[in-house]
Amino acid sequence: MGIRSPYDRDRFESAYDKVMAKWPEDREAVTVPTPFGETYVNVCGPADGRPLVLLPGGGGATSASWYAQAAQLAPAHRVHAVDLIGFPGRSVPLVGRRPRTVADLTAWLDALLDGLGVTSMTPAVDLGGHSYGGWIALHYALHAPDRVRRLFLLDPTQCFAGFETAYLLHALPMLLRPTARRVRAFLEWETGGVPLDPDWLRLQEAGAGFPSVKPVTGPRPAPDALRGLNASVLLLLAGSSRTYDTHLVAARAGDVLPHVETDILPDVSHHALPHAAPERLGRHLTGFLGS
Repeated sequence: MGIRSPYDRDRFESAYDKVMAKWPEDREAVTVPTPFGETYVNVCGPADGRPLVLLPGGGGATSASWYAQAAQLAPAHRVHAVDLIGFPGRSVPLVGRRPRTVADLTAWLDALLDGLGVTSMTPAVDLGGHSYGGWIALHYALHAPDRVRRLFLLDPTQCFAGFETAYLLHALPMLLRPTARRVRAFLEWETGGVPLDPDWLRLQEAGAGFPSVKPVTGPRPAPDALRGLNASVLLLLAGSSRTYDTHLVAARAGDVLPHVETDILPDVSHHALPHAAPERLGRHLTGFLGS
């Protein structure tokens, strides 16, 4: 599978490579076979570092979106940033074998961790996700609690509250017929016109033509299940997010997660994470993962 035309494909690949050039020089790429297709993973950091797996948001996000954090996390971790299967990026789903349920997603992640060998030297992995990737990461921590040591969630969607109506209405034109112009207009609205990295923005625009499969959606994790989660959780919320009521999410997470540290990053929007405010975000992540 690829972009709809050779021109679009070349544009996407060029934009992807330009963002990846911001990663540490020791970055390497690996491809892991799973029951749902070949999963592409960007890896950096010492081979004996504690394994850390990063999941991007949905839509046009890719593993490249972690460029602002990779260098800060890599000194103490073996960082594995994943292109979600069936989304923009370099992962290649099997024809007719896409993930359709939460159980499929957790089975995919089981196979990915096995293929990476990230649990062969340690009893558990550190796992993090932004937006939709946070939703996947939280479900996985509930599915395989013995495999997750620490879990961080960056403005996760559909975990503790639903989307704001205004957010959905603004996203609708882009979802119905994605184009580069509609992607840019939506991102500029959600981020409040804050300057965005031009290379990252071009990658989001180029991903508009990607033939993505239908994403897995489902209910929020059950409160009773969350109350039984033993992993330490860092919940970082975007203070200027237009995705949902940030303070409501913080309150609900505090009510159900037994080991959660929550902070709200002011003046940062949902789609500007994780590449905005790199120093503030990096301090939070390195402090949490290193403790």
